[in-house]
Order: sequence, then structure tokens, then C-alpha cells
Amino acid sequence: PVQHYCPERFLYSQNTNYCFDFNNSCPMTSISLLKFSSMCIIMSLVIITTVAGNLLVIISVTHFKQLHTPTNFLILSLAITDFLLGLMVMPYSMARSITSCWYFGDLFCTVHSCLDMTFCTSSIFHLFFISLDRYYAVCQPLHYYRKITIHVIEICLFISWFVPCAYSFGLMMSNQHMEGLSSFLESHACSGSCGLILNKLWGTITSLISFFVPGSLIIIIYIHIFSIARRQAKIIHSFPNYLCSNTCSKTSIKAENKAAKTLGLVMGTFLLCWLPFSIVAVIDPYLDFTTSHDLYDAALWLGYFNSALNPIIYALFYPWFQKTFKHIIKCNIFNSSSIVLCIP
Repeated sequence: PVQHYCPERFLYSQNTNYCFDFNNSCPMTSISLLKFSSMCIIMSLVIITTVAGNLLVIISVTHFKQLHTPTNFLILSLAITDFLLGLMVMPYSMARSITSCWYFGDLFCTVHSCLDMTFCTSSIFHLFFISLDRYYAVCQPLHYYRKITIHVIEICLFISWFVPCAYSFGLMMSNQHMEGLSSFLESHACSGSCGLILNKLWGTITSLISFFVPGSLIIIIYIHIFSIARRQAKIIHSFPNYLCSNTCSKTSIKAENKAAKTLGLVMGTFLLCWLPFSIVAVIDPYLDFTTSHDLYDAALWLGYFNSALNPIIYALFYPWFQKTFKHIIKCNIFNSSSIVLCIP
């Protein structure tokens, strides 16, 4: 059983059930059958949608040659991040959220916390680099293919994976995030809980690195992209058709602007989904970790829900993803000719 802490929100009483049948066990949250069933259904749907939806995106980009573009490689890596989050993190978080108990051992508690932090931080790093990709595609289209090369994308992907992984595992293994909390941990220690707690310093630093700084940069970049896209649209509409047919590539510019708006929606949903949890993560140490268990879990699963939304957004707004999804579901990808499918 995991030796961890029991927050003040878990109150002991004579009728309390415990995670394990021995002394110093953490108390188990008592919930009604209706709440238990609702949580199981909702969380299971989020997990299934996340895993299945992102798997479709992964297969689409890897299988069809026409989708092997710099932007889609970033989307592919983002889908892998979300897929791993749904497969390796969410099921265990679901069991912890429903019962407030951890049954998977002390070592995996640490690994689970590291993976959770890594995948969530990696997601916003991917979205930051996607916003930069869209900036060059819309605002500097003549320099796009010269500046956004496969080598540049490889560097972006390396940063998106290595930095979150090194930071998360380095912080957790060094126990720097626990400094100054020894008295709190001693007074709230119990067996059978697995909650990631960060002191005031590292809680603030982690939220800045994982959300607020890259999130703010994403917002600034997309405000600039939309202003440039609107200006380009006005210029295109002011040109006669015979001037635009060969020199302006009106269709191409419209496609880039539509892609920017779609990916802007992806960014917006990410920021809205993760903002509540990021705020809770910052203020919880200053409240001596007394944040309501239900509020904390609701904010966390709202953030997880973002990983299920991304494939839905692709399916709704990208015709080529719609077409590839249909071919995958119908198992047409096993035909040798499907790799060169005509994608709009």
C-alpha cells in the first residue's frame, strides 16, 4: 500500500470505510450508487473516446502518404500524447477519483504522477509549436516551406517530449516538490492514497511551465494570425478574379486560413479545459491542500476531456480526416491502393 497523505477534506468518522484493513489506512470516499454509476459511465466514455479517437488520427496520418506534412506530424505526435494519456493514466485516475484510494503500489504511484504531468505538459508544448507552424503558414506563406522543414519539426517534437519528461521525472525523483511540507505530510500520512502535491514554489513554477506561459504565447500568436488572415481575406476579395487565378492562389490561402481557424479551436478548447485545473493547482498549496476532493477531480477530468475533444474537432472540420476515418472504420486501409487515397 502507498504511504502518502490524507488531506483535511477526507474526514474520519465512526462510519468511515477505509482503503485497507489495517491501521493508518486512508479513508475511502462514500458515494451514492447514482453518483458512482454516473462517474463510471462519464469517465469510461472519456477514456474510450480518447483512446479510440486518437488512434484513428494516428492511423490516418501514418498510413496515408498525402497526410505526411509538417503540420500533420505535429498533430500525429499530439494524438500519440493524448492516446497514451488515455491508455496509461486515465484508467488509474478513474479508480482513484471514484474511491479516493490507490491500489496499484507505491512505485507506480510515482510513475503515474510523472506520466500524468509529462503527457499534459507535452500536449501544450505540441500546441505551442502547432501555433508557430500556423503562424508561418498564414503570415509568411512564401517562407513557410523554407523555414518549416522536417528537420525543424524533429527539433520541435524532441523539445515537446524531452523537456516535459525530463522536468516531470526530475522533479518527482528529486523530491524537491516536497520541501517544506514535512510537517504537513507527517500529520496527514496514511496508507492507500496517491495524490500529487507540490509546495508553493514548485506548484507555481510547474503551472507556469505547463500552462500559463505557453498558453499565453499561444493566445498572442493566434490573435496575430487571425488579424493577418482577416487582412488577407480583404485583399483577396478586392482583387479581380483574373488577377487572382494565377498569382494569388486564392484557394490555397483560404485553405490555410481555415486550417488556422480549426487549429485555433483546438487551442481554445485546450486552454478552456485546462485553465480550471491550473488555477486549482496554483492556489491549493496556499490553502493547505484543503480544496474539495470533488472540485479537484472535476477540474482534473475537465482537463482530461480535452484529449477526447481533439479527434472530434478534426473529424468535424477536416474533410480529409473524415474520409480517412471512414476508410479505417470500413477496414479499407488493408487494400494496397489505399495508401494513395485521393484526399481532398
